[in-house]
Amino acid sequence: MTDHEAVDGSRLTVADLLPSYARHLRAEGKTTGTVDHTYLPALARFEAFLADHGMPRAVQAIRREHVEAYIVALQALGRKPATVNLAYRSLQPFWRWCVEEDELRESPMARMKPPLVPEDPPPVVTDDELARLLAACRGNDFEERRDFALVSLLADTGMRRGECAGLRVEDLDLDRNAVVIQGATSKSRRQRTTRFGAGTARALDRYLRVRRTHATTGETTLWIGKRGPMTGSGLLQVIERRGRDAGIEHLHPHLFRHSYAHAWLANGGQEGDLMELAGWRDRGMLRRYGQSAAAERARANYRSPIDRLRDRGRPAR
Repeated sequence: MTDHEAVDGSRLTVADLLPSYARHLRAEGKTTGTVDHTYLPALARFEAFLADHGMPRAVQAIRREHVEAYIVALQALGRKPATVNLAYRSLQPFWRWCVEEDELRESPMARMKPPLVPEDPPPVVTDDELARLLAACRGNDFEERRDFALVSLLADTGMRRGECAGLRVEDLDLDRNAVVIQGATSKSRRQRTTRFGAGTARALDRYLRVRRTHATTGETTLWIGKRGPMTGSGLLQVIERRGRDAGIEHLHPHLFRHSYAHAWLANGGQEGDLMELAGWRDRGMLRRYGQSAAAERARANYRSPIDRLRDRGRPAR
């Protein structure tokens, strides 16, 4: 029996194991969105690739070369390095689980290394773009007040789309300018409280006043759409539409998270505090998000040694 053969001799395919693996992920505390939109689709795409290319589909027969062929195929299709890296990282835990469940003796990815992702800093929403975006939402009707408050809250807190969509009215404290993000909606599964500014508090207050007159005002969900509570998908559509109105292409909620991290660090905020407010456990995430405008912050913090001598009363010669 080879290292990759099943301990019990079964010939289960990746698809056969997906229901059990999904239950395992949920038991681990992974959010429904992460399970249904990241891990399971990644494995389904991998198995479709195996089938299309006549490769083995039984987990016991899948080898390192099959996984590598899939990664190479993604690169050949022009997928972004970050997308390819995410595909790799979405497959890897499945094989670890197979070993833990005695379906395999060793993962076919045991000695593989993740594909490199160039250190391209993620983009941020500039002050000019934010001003245009808020101007596109300005008005007194229900949707205008809602979208103005939504953009303001995302910009001020950098919360994730799912966290924002999952907010309840009771999670807001407009007197303390604070919002509680429930652990059930957070990727880290931890409840946390973050702050927002006076302008956002005013925008939220204006939205809540008009929200009371809405047909679905009995809902506890904070954000209300035409047909009831807004989902994460509905929130994304609002931001994309308002971005187009403001002349900003490819705007999505996660850009506000990049911008939030950049602004925090640019204003001298501590990295540990940022991790707590943003709900990060991995410092690697902090490094990536903080890169968004690292060069700009470095230039802003530059101090000429000649000027330092001058300020100390010692003229340079």
